[in-house]
Amino acid sequence: MKLLFRQRIFSWLDSYDIFDENGETVYMVKGQLSFGHKLFIYDRYNEHVGTIKEEILTFLPRFSLYEKDQYIGKITKEFTLFKPSFILDYKDWQIEGNFWEWDYQIVDHSGNIIGLINKEIFHMSDTYSLTIEHEEDAFYVLMIVLAIDAQKCSRNK
Repeated sequence: MKLLFRQRIFSWLDSYDIFDENGETVYMVKGQLSFGHKLFIYDRYNEHVGTIKEEILTFLPRFSLYEKDQYIGKITKEFTLFKPSFILDYKDWQIEGNFWEWDYQIVDHSGNIIGLINKEIFHMSDTYSLTIEHEEDAFYVLMIVLAIDAQKCSRNK
């Protein structure tokens, strides 16, 4: 399964559209003004399906993840020198990026690829293509890329 993640250009808060391979909107993401990033994820029927909240006052970036309103876990950036790395605590997934922080690979504890995240660089807004091995993991991969993009945005302020 493939998804295209595109940030809306003219938006005061974080706002994203996520499209499938046919150009159909699958998810919409809307930011809320708060300390740290707070992102609400809606499905194609405008139903709230998830929330990502940045935890502030932490040494390394960390985000709490919610499916609907139920806490499911967190994603934490690890301390590394050259390549970014994240841990997703509730799925036992590891996320590793390349030196430029444009491409990421999500693997399970056995090294099986769950998904690939590729930043497309010649766009006016943040745009990522997501390749997901199993459709049931699409929502969780989306949450990962939202957290990665939010921590990069916070770091560049």
